[in-house]
Amino acid sequence: MTFEFATAQRIVFGDGVAEQAGALAATLGHNALIVAGSNRRHVEPLQASLAAAGVANALFIVGGEPDVATVAQGVVVARESQADLVIGIGGGSVVDAGKAIAALATNQGDIYDYLEVIGSAQPLLVKPLPFIAAPTTAGTGSEVTRNAVLASPEHKVKVSLRSAAMLPCVALVDPLLTHSLPPAQTAASGLDALTQLIEPFVSSRANPLVDAICKEGIAHVVRALRRAFVDGSDAEARREMAFASLCSGLALANAGLGAVHGFAGPFGGTYGAPHGAVCAALLAPVFAANARALAARAPHSPLLDRFRAVAVMLTGRADATPDDAVAWLQSLTRELAIPSLSTYGYHVAHATNVVKAARAASSMKANPLPLTDDELYAILAAAA
Repeated sequence: MTFEFATAQRIVFGDGVAEQAGALAATLGHNALIVAGSNRRHVEPLQASLAAAGVANALFIVGGEPDVATVAQGVVVARESQADLVIGIGGGSVVDAGKAIAALATNQGDIYDYLEVIGSAQPLLVKPLPFIAAPTTAGTGSEVTRNAVLASPEHKVKVSLRSAAMLPCVALVDPLLTHSLPPAQTAASGLDALTQLIEPFVSSRANPLVDAICKEGIAHVVRALRRAFVDGSDAEARREMAFASLCSGLALANAGLGAVHGFAGPFGGTYGAPHGAVCAALLAPVFAANARALAARAPHSPLLDRFRAVAVMLTGRADATPDDAVAWLQSLTRELAIPSLSTYGYHVAHATNVVKAARAASSMKANPLPLTDDELYAILAAAA
């Protein structure tokens, strides 16, 4: 048994902990760059907290999911404002942008020098600026991961900037920040979290520590996602989903993902589709394809037992099968009104290019087993 586990230097979780942002920032620097989304609801309280702690700040707004140009602009702002720490407050895209800006602000050269797949994937040579992550959605778990997902419109793909040095100094997880999340985003981000709990549990890199985290996180999603979707003011449901999201980030950072995310990166880059919604549409078809492929080609694999275990966790039935899990996931995605892939402009004529790009994605490396082209095409057809 050999594995590694790494996460943020400090995790602070609970209702109201965002009020500690200023005091925490003051231990890391004196001049913060705040990276936030276009909805500035949480920016002013953060700025007040920083001011009370004597920490100056500049603000950089990220509109939508970040691309390489946006991050490059943020790096310029960080350097010009002489920031000595970065705080990302927003959804997973904002947190990822903040992580990337903190990393590249101290490392010279072109951003493509460091990107996976479409770049040189060079290691960071200089330690990033200290980074505090304060998520306002419950889905990506980006506050405890070592990568930042960035779009490259030129290449029509989303790829990662990745380094263990990019793990945040502080993950400040305040469920109260998620209460204003609309139902559609609650659904998409929540199913993204569920995906990031299931994929590491069944991945080829699964390990006992991550297993325990995944089991706990899945139980929280099963109890809370529907409730948070129906009533965003349900404080207990929001708290459970924030915890599940945190668990999903811990899991994916230490056991990898799979074909859902293998598809989601290139699909999102090509169609400009929101990451969480794409993962939500793909989760049931990928789960079904992997379970069938294992049953057909590796019927004695211990990973097949993990698919059965997921079925039990989702349905609450001791005799549940992988097919039952697929039916449960399909029912949930319908109940949460998850759009199909065709909503974003996907057509079967595009399948060859999407499959080719997915095969090159780093997330595919941890899928339970290699899927055939026919299986990958079938996944797209089922999600379309």
